[in-house]
Amino acid sequence: MIKYLNLTLLVLFPVAWFAPLMRAGLLPLFGLSEISVITGLQSLWESDVFLALLVTFFALFAPYLKTIGLALIHFGFLRRSTLPVLHVLGKLAMADIFLIALYITLTKGIGVGRIETAWGLYLFTACILASIAIGFATEKRARAGDRGVNRN
Repeated sequence: MIKYLNLTLLVLFPVAWFAPLMRAGLLPLFGLSEISVITGLQSLWESDVFLALLVTFFALFAPYLKTIGLALIHFGFLRRSTLPVLHVLGKLAMADIFLIALYITLTKGIGVGRIETAWGLYLFTACILASIAIGFATEKRARAGDRGVNRN
């Protein structure tokens, strides 16, 4: 069951990357622009390439590589000894959620513009949290398997 939940993340992550994370505008009178992970990265590539590389790694590559790695473990194509590396990737992937929350808090605190969270933020957060839960469950199964208990 857990391996199929992990496989759904391979579909849900790209959806979450293109889904609107938030709607932002400068003044309440003007319309709000939708911001997604991809549109945010596009803006970053135009202004700060180094930061864009970091955010691209944290938001796209880290969670997807972890999901692919877990799938390879679940289907027996990768050794369970790689789980600590995948665990670190999961922690790195969660860093971008905190960055987004920080930006929202700062923007609301300054009071210059208007910002609203959108459904994509919740989807993206749910994907990251599901990936963390699947990683923990996989580690638990690996430890149980090392003690001679087979739960496949």
